[in-house]
Amino acid sequence: MELIAVCCVVGVTSIVVSCVWRVLNWLWFEPKKAEKGLRDQGLDGSWYRFMFGDLKEMAQMTIEAKSKPMSLSHDIAPRVFPFFHKAVNTHGKNCFTWMGPKPLVHISDPSMIRDIFADYHHFQKARGGNPLLKLLARGLVDAEADQWVKHRKIINPAFHVEKLKHMVPAFYVSCSEMIHKWEEMLSKKSSCEVDVWPHLQTLSSDVISRTAFGSSFEEGRKIFELQTEQTELVMKAAQSFYIPGLSRFLPTKNNRRMKEVDIEVKGLIRKIINKRVVAMKTGEASNDDLLGILLDSNYKEMKQHENNGSGLSIEEIIEECKLFYFAGQETTGNMLVWTMILLGQHTNWQTRAREEVLHVFGEKRPDVDGLSRLKTINMIFNEVLRLYPPAIALRRMIHKDTKLGNLRLRAQTMIQLNMLFLHHDHDIWGDDASVFNPERFSEGVSKATKGQTMYFPFGGGPRICIGQNFAMLEAKMALVMILQCFSFELSPSYSHAPYTVITLKPQYGAHLILHKL
Repeated sequence: MELIAVCCVVGVTSIVVSCVWRVLNWLWFEPKKAEKGLRDQGLDGSWYRFMFGDLKEMAQMTIEAKSKPMSLSHDIAPRVFPFFHKAVNTHGKNCFTWMGPKPLVHISDPSMIRDIFADYHHFQKARGGNPLLKLLARGLVDAEADQWVKHRKIINPAFHVEKLKHMVPAFYVSCSEMIHKWEEMLSKKSSCEVDVWPHLQTLSSDVISRTAFGSSFEEGRKIFELQTEQTELVMKAAQSFYIPGLSRFLPTKNNRRMKEVDIEVKGLIRKIINKRVVAMKTGEASNDDLLGILLDSNYKEMKQHENNGSGLSIEEIIEECKLFYFAGQETTGNMLVWTMILLGQHTNWQTRAREEVLHVFGEKRPDVDGLSRLKTINMIFNEVLRLYPPAIALRRMIHKDTKLGNLRLRAQTMIQLNMLFLHHDHDIWGDDASVFNPERFSEGVSKATKGQTMYFPFGGGPRICIGQNFAMLEAKMALVMILQCFSFELSPSYSHAPYTVITLKPQYGAHLILHKL
């Protein structure tokens, strides 16, 4: 019995020692080894602090920055990205910080960024972390390697230019509804103050509801409301310390609600898909919307390559529909709100844009051919996306030891491309980098960037945003119709407070004074 007891004690002690060693290795020895490796290569960065790394300071600086608005300046990085802005200014444009026990290497060299975008096999989306963060959207944006190739091939037809032309009437209907609401506000007065931000969010959600689900767009609105709530919940989870294998199972209020929303969203989308599949079988379904084109493309892929699982499952189609919602609504809504804020501040450019619109369309309904000829509007959108990109940074993770430029990076190293900093860099754009000057894009993006990879509001390389043309076409339609009907300037009550909830948004809304033309 004594021998058994001794064996049990030795066994338990061995397990405890092994667990303690693994935890210490994860939280101290591995991070310190990674830190030494980065410093030995000439990279500077923050010193690793046990377990939390820079997370505490990052959270504190973010809360402090969001506590008050800023001056009406486009130099927004210190407010939007305070910790990383301080880190890059202190340690250099290529440096490293700490996301808990993992190093985060910041890359600002255009040639390195070009290599990262080009090689999506080595530089993949970050893995690990809290799996609940994936409840917002997976699909194409989250797929890698062969799975990404399959998803992209099947989804591509939905975003062909010829297909997008058929969606322009849906853009027009949604824009007309918003314009009509604004006209009603101005029916008995020459001007009024409007917070255009919620109106533009509704516009972009209606557009994606109509273009994704056609006649089911009312059901689509409910999905949008739930996805908006899910965004807030995901951000709370992302800012919490994550314990691998445990955090997602904790019965917190946030975790429970995230799972409930996910189940409800999937149920609504599954219901829409099932109705569409039944209609397709009876020959009654239209394939002019995103869902119809996606289902048709998926059916053709499965038929062409029978018995090898080449198509998307219903679960995968549901995830792609969730992604349509999130990416479609966020990108266009954000681009439009910052465009109106900037044109409300810089009314000379608003006048130039309106003159172009009236020259091309007069008071007529905008069409695809005319939208493609709007040079000044293109310049304005490019400059808005430079100063206020929807996503302010992109992250990648390497899964095996990799050489990048003169750096050798270990497997599991995370890389961050600080798009916002690059877009505002005085060394790249000149002394007026923080000035709204669409003229810099008068000869196109390539000329403005001198062919370097330093401007990428929609990402870059093979994984560039598949919905880029969709977003630009929708935004052009909306801005043209607004300029045909109204002039506007910033309201005295407008508070300039850019901040991020996944994407870059105005914290206190976008209060403008609208005038009916």
